[in-house]
Amino acid sequence: MERIVNFESINDYNVFNNHKTLHPLVSIVDLSKASPRLPYKMNFGIYTVILKDVKCGDLKYGKQYYDYQEGTLVFFSPGQTVEIEDTGIAYQPYGHALIFHPDLLAGTSLGKLMDDYSFFSYSTSEALHLSEKERQIILDCFDKIATELERGVDKHSKKLIASNIELLLNYCDRFYDRQFITRDNANKGIIERFENLLSEFFLENKAQQMGLPTVSYCADQLHLSSNYFGDLIKKETGRTAQDYIQTKIIAIAKDRVYDLTKSVSEIAYELGFKYPQHFTRLFKQKVGCTPLEYRKVTDMIQASDN
Repeated sequence: MERIVNFESINDYNVFNNHKTLHPLVSIVDLSKASPRLPYKMNFGIYTVILKDVKCGDLKYGKQYYDYQEGTLVFFSPGQTVEIEDTGIAYQPYGHALIFHPDLLAGTSLGKLMDDYSFFSYSTSEALHLSEKERQIILDCFDKIATELERGVDKHSKKLIASNIELLLNYCDRFYDRQFITRDNANKGIIERFENLLSEFFLENKAQQMGLPTVSYCADQLHLSSNYFGDLIKKETGRTAQDYIQTKIIAIAKDRVYDLTKSVSEIAYELGFKYPQHFTRLFKQKVGCTPLEYRKVTDMIQASDN
């Protein structure tokens, strides 16, 4: 029978990990105090940041292995389901977790910023791998929150706790930027695969059956979560993944517009557009003129060259 654990409240997570509940909306949990357990599936109704202590072995990042052994951060948000592979062997968790309920964010500056922390939607294989100094900064943030919880709840508690969580998440944002840079070779490989994926998509005429390639489709084909893929492309190219796809489409469209045997509508359908006017609008937005105008200009240039 499948083991499923639902974490709808802070107390649910605390009880599961043998931890006392000091505040109904937030907790810092020492996972080493939890009882050994078998693998299970977890349904999250709360925000969770887990600093996992790695005792030995390499960490898998995407499809590659790296030698960060100090620790790794993983992030879960309400509505996510995470499954630990069932080996049939009990294990003892190690590390620390920050958990907080969405209700804690109501009326705080952090509540308005949560959508900016896209790493809450990354997959576990896109975890944040920390250096020893970075790990200590995270632990210091955990400690500040834990100290505030031990003081008891007063009128300042919510503001101070939310501010410290925001500080922690801002550090995570910085460390992910560092990770994108230090994984530069791996990232370059993903950009190259992205480019090849788009080229093959149109070369094999998939657009006519599937429509325009989406960010979600490309991320899935590259075995990455959409948010991580989008952030990586933005960091590497300075453009959004959607803009990158559109630029590729227009580059191909320019070449096909030269074919006078095809109408603009035919070219639009070949490229995956459902409506030709959408193709014309995007083309004008990117090029500065309509496909027909572009065709006339290039014809005039070719005629003058001859």
